[in-house]
Amino acid sequence: MNAEIITIGDEILIGQIVDTNSAYIGKEFNKIGVSIYQITSIQDDKNQILQALADAESRVDIVIITGGLGPTKDDITKHTLCEYFDDHLVQNDMVLHHVKELFKKYISTSPLLQVNIDQALVPSKATVLHNANGTAPGMWMTKNNTVFVSLPGVPFEMKYLIQDEVIPKIQKEFNRPFILHRTVNTYGIGESALADRISDWENALPSSVKLAYLPSLGKVRLRLSSKGPVKEIVEETIAVEARKLYDLIADVIYGEEDDETIEAVIAKLLTSKNRTLSTAESFTGGTIAEQITAMPGASAYFKGSVVSYATEVKINVLKVSKDLIKAHTVVSAQVAEAMASNVRELLKTDFSISTTGNAGPSKGDSNKEVGTVYIAIATPKGVHSEKFMMGSQRERVVQKSVNKALEMLKKEISKY
Repeated sequence: MNAEIITIGDEILIGQIVDTNSAYIGKEFNKIGVSIYQITSIQDDKNQILQALADAESRVDIVIITGGLGPTKDDITKHTLCEYFDDHLVQNDMVLHHVKELFKKYISTSPLLQVNIDQALVPSKATVLHNANGTAPGMWMTKNNTVFVSLPGVPFEMKYLIQDEVIPKIQKEFNRPFILHRTVNTYGIGESALADRISDWENALPSSVKLAYLPSLGKVRLRLSSKGPVKEIVEETIAVEARKLYDLIADVIYGEEDDETIEAVIAKLLTSKNRTLSTAESFTGGTIAEQITAMPGASAYFKGSVVSYATEVKINVLKVSKDLIKAHTVVSAQVAEAMASNVRELLKTDFSISTTGNAGPSKGDSNKEVGTVYIAIATPKGVHSEKFMMGSQRERVVQKSVNKALEMLKKEISKY
């Protein structure tokens, strides 16, 4: 069963907002056996909307439309739907009552204008979907056996309608296959090297299973996908292939996408071993600490961070020797190790991790090549560092280094 998403709004096309709605809808629809065939973004233009609706009708079972339902003149979706369905707008008393109650409860200082009252106008052929979080209702319409669902573009309103109105109605009215995606997360190995290690297994995959490589900075996700009418058969097929994959590359797997992130793995390790962590970051600017502290309960194991972006902070706060910096520069294994050891001592933690490097575009207080990075880890048994060349693009250098630091940290904590 296939669906298409049509997002309406100039703000998406000019990059003023990011379309997170489509990602959410795609993920939730896959859970109930509905595959997204295509995502189309168009302007607030009647002719473009009409053409997009006609094109979608010709190729999918369900069309989800988001946006263009606001009270202002530039929101034309309802009027265009009426033209497409040869329909007209009528006032829905339940929607009008809901709009009045929202204004009474939350917007009592503002008058209820005609444009707000007009939110209760819906196509006469539409089944109204109650929007508890806003004034624009969802609308469910059918033409030539294709279902069209129009939803507001505001994310928290759209999410409510998808979960509480759209998905239950799809589940009730359609027979759907079972779709399963299982995504294995790997760290510390490139896409090509990974593909080489698993090539024989990949070539032997059954035709019902698809493999996708999803590389990002310092990690590669492997997504196994399958679908079929019988849930148990799909689950067992994927499980068998996943076990084979684990046998081949268990050393670089740290978890699964729907399971836990590497930060979550580190959190569990530190918590279970009753160990603590600190960080000393230079060019990464506190990003490692940010990702660590994004985990609930991080205060139990994370003690703090020193963002020693400037050389004088390394000297005055982290007590890195001036002579050491003069002899090796701030971008060196010796300085990285001193940063890790000293922040561990300063904050009295079991583990610490440090970063120093040239992220570019200029070299800063070092003559090392842009992209040169040193990451050090201090443990109860000592300190060690590794050197990396992370490229020349600043954002990529930072994020690749953060990912590598987390990978190194996870491996080190696992030893204790």
